[in-house]
Amino acid sequence: MSLTITIRLQHANNFLYTSTVHATSTIRKRRFHPKPIYYTPLVISNRKTKSWPSESPLMVKSCLIEADGGSLVDLVVPETKRASKIAEAEALPQVRLTRIDLEWVQVICEGWASPLKGFMKEGEYLQSLHFNCLRMEDGRFVNMSLPIVLAIDEEVKDRIIGASTTSVALLGPHDDLVAILSSIEIYKHNKEERIARTWGTTAPGLPYVEEVITTAGNWLIGGDLEVLKPIKYNDGLDNYRLSPKQLRDEFDRRQADAVFAFQLRNPVHNGHALLMNDTRTRLLEMGYKNPILLLHPLGGFTKADDVPLDVRMEQHSKVLEDGVLDPETTIVSIFPSPMHYAGPTEVQWHAKARINAGANFYIVGRDPAGMGHPTDKRDLYDPDHGKKVLSMAPGLEKLNILPFKVAAYDTVAKKMAFFDPSRAKDFLFISGTKPSKQV
Repeated sequence: MSLTITIRLQHANNFLYTSTVHATSTIRKRRFHPKPIYYTPLVISNRKTKSWPSESPLMVKSCLIEADGGSLVDLVVPETKRASKIAEAEALPQVRLTRIDLEWVQVICEGWASPLKGFMKEGEYLQSLHFNCLRMEDGRFVNMSLPIVLAIDEEVKDRIIGASTTSVALLGPHDDLVAILSSIEIYKHNKEERIARTWGTTAPGLPYVEEVITTAGNWLIGGDLEVLKPIKYNDGLDNYRLSPKQLRDEFDRRQADAVFAFQLRNPVHNGHALLMNDTRTRLLEMGYKNPILLLHPLGGFTKADDVPLDVRMEQHSKVLEDGVLDPETTIVSIFPSPMHYAGPTEVQWHAKARINAGANFYIVGRDPAGMGHPTDKRDLYDPDHGKKVLSMAPGLEKLNILPFKVAAYDTVAKKMAFFDPSRAKDFLFISGTKPSKQV
């Protein structure tokens, strides 16, 4: 099956052009050729505001934001110890991972969820589920709004308990040894409670629930992760999967004094481009010398009607190639997390993960991480609650939240512009989902 996306984009001199990308559902036939690992820049920064600081300037500091817990977690076994750890894993009871479980292994081991060092044990799970935070040993709190857990069924639980072991080996979807989970703890998986507290509803039709939770086992296993080697998917996109450490190193190399992050799960459209370019202009006006944009598409599980990752990445590459975004001040990288579509609860996770990557500014739009109600014709979440929650969320105080300025096509000026409510009838709106529905 072939897919074609046609995106109309607008340069600063106001003329429109069409950028068309093609891809096939078979990766081997894809035209897309990924660029080197640090092909393009990212944007993030580390100050907190409740709204865009147009009137009150912020103090300029030339440094990256500190990772949650003070340092990045890195759970990949050093190459010098890999052989002995593989031998150890081969002798342990095994737990098989799904593709989405493997995505969470990557999230944890690379430090996106720092200071978390493995799949959650019961105490961490309850704190995340009920408080959206984890308390560290020194009494401080870090944001952790989504439970990151590994489910097992009754048969696997009994086999582990029967082996009287404190460690298990994790097998990937293709039967390869992926990791060791040690100091394990097994506890009940109350699915209804997890769903209700994460999504605020137990209505049928929630994509992540149907894909992951409904079919999962009734037990959760937590413990400390040791990942045997870096996670690779061999899909032609691994060069874009930069870890938080790699991103921080690249920000340092580019001498970024501010990083602003923008997440999306659909192609870049005119409104996105206008917003990202305007954000950089405003950061320069505030006194920053080299703000870098982190264009950070979500690369884990997404629902069936979202545009496939390989197609999105080719379109993002084309946006840079055609100069819609400046390759010198933009980094394009894949965020490996699966998507929950859990609205204000999930958007805290998205923001927290970007702190760990070094971002100190985070752009948040209308209904972030939201979706339509699965059974009623309405939004599942209030469109404004995501940005309001981010401005108040415990553990995110050091992150500057930049509310999405609404952009639309100005039929009078015949170009993309920020919406003027005094002449609302002159504007046509684009949503992030419309391009995907045209695929």
